[in-house]
Amino acid sequence: MARRKVAYRKRHQNRFSMFLVTLVVVMVMAAVALRSVELKQKIEVKLQEQELLLLQIEEERLRTLAIEEFAKEIQTKGFIENIAREKLGLVYEGEILFKQDD
Repeated sequence: MARRKVAYRKRHQNRFSMFLVTLVVVMVMAAVALRSVELKQKIEVKLQEQELLLLQIEEERLRTLAIEEFAKEIQTKGFIENIAREKLGLVYEGEILFKQDD
């Protein structure tokens, strides 16, 4: 009889222990699933930021090309002559300048 009580108690304790272990495992799985969802959302946000940054890089690359072309253009003799004529009012020696009245 004493053996039965001990065996019953052990079986009862084993069930309770298994219930607790199962409960802990389920809680850990729930926490991992929740964290996984949060991380997926963060990944999505970071991918959108990456796309935006790639667009900005492309815009800046195009802007750099435009600036380089402008830098080449302003070094030409024609551009320098044009600026000298328009902004500074300079003319070649012996050249006659006609101005139109407004």
